[in-house]
Amino acid sequence: MDTTRGVKKVQDCQQLLSRAHFRACPLFFWQTVKINQLRYICEVERRQLNVSAAAEALHTSQPGVSKQIRLLEDELGIEIFERSGKQLIRITPAGHDILAMARQVLDTVGSIRSIAADHADNQRGSLAIATTQTQALHALPDVVQRFRLGYPHVQLHIHQGTPLQIAEQAASGVVDFAIATEALELFSDLVVLPCYQWNRCVVVPTGHPLCEGPLSLEAIAEYPLVTYVFGFTGRSRLDDAFASAGLSPQVSLTATDAEVIKTYVRLGLGVGIIASMAVNQDRDRDLVTLDASHLFKPSTTSVAFRSSLRLRGYACDFITTFAPHLTRDVLYDAADLSGTPDWDAFNQALQHQLPGAPR
Repeated sequence: MDTTRGVKKVQDCQQLLSRAHFRACPLFFWQTVKINQLRYICEVERRQLNVSAAAEALHTSQPGVSKQIRLLEDELGIEIFERSGKQLIRITPAGHDILAMARQVLDTVGSIRSIAADHADNQRGSLAIATTQTQALHALPDVVQRFRLGYPHVQLHIHQGTPLQIAEQAASGVVDFAIATEALELFSDLVVLPCYQWNRCVVVPTGHPLCEGPLSLEAIAEYPLVTYVFGFTGRSRLDDAFASAGLSPQVSLTATDAEVIKTYVRLGLGVGIIASMAVNQDRDRDLVTLDASHLFKPSTTSVAFRSSLRLRGYACDFITTFAPHLTRDVLYDAADLSGTPDWDAFNQALQHQLPGAPR
């Protein structure tokens, strides 16, 4: 483990606590303000001011959360949340500033705990990953199997959802990192690193007229399409390609999963357009797969994590197994460079190292 980076995280924490508005707080402030109080207000914010939902997520009671928030506000001498009766209705201007700093404090505390845990036992812990069903089914199985062999005592949790849900989970700290093709760039506090590039194929039943070729956007647009829901698995690239050619194909059915798409192609509902990695040569023998990489720009699947929260060593190893060019040093450098003038050059250099889709 890189202890130099661990020391840097501790120094970052010391610098955070030495800022002017923290220095102005007397010692008893730090003795009375509890980490859990900061965690509670951040969770309430994340749950759109729903205290009951926050309490459930924190595995505690609603009255307990409300009481601790009140105690924190009393200690600070200001309101973090504006209320109407007992209902929280909005965050106050001071509350926005306090919440921003609370998130930094919690991230730094989390980083210190990660450093300590790695030193104490780097073979145990838990790892939470958010990803789409396509990635979970077709890109990650071999990586997960290898990870389980290398870290048998690490609990692995895979959360599936829409790209936007996945990105939100990474940005809010629900998961350690997210793997997706869409939506990750919408969150400025995430470090987004490219993992691999992939493209699409057309799937049709045996004997379909498209099998006679040559395959073109014009030829595909003559038939109803069965493909991904917008916002999933690079769907935007598909729409852009047809729009650039002045075509408006009929989309007869959309789904979030390639297996569902292939099922309805078999039923004759239309021509399927899916990620090439989603084709299984054994299970899909009744379908004809037509390469469409010349028709669409490639898409990039990326990994995203918060730069402010240090990844455990085994989390880095999972990412490196998935994307070998993203070594532990690269991941730590990315966290350090995120938001700096050197970031663009760093990210462009990674783009040139991208492999194709896992098979």
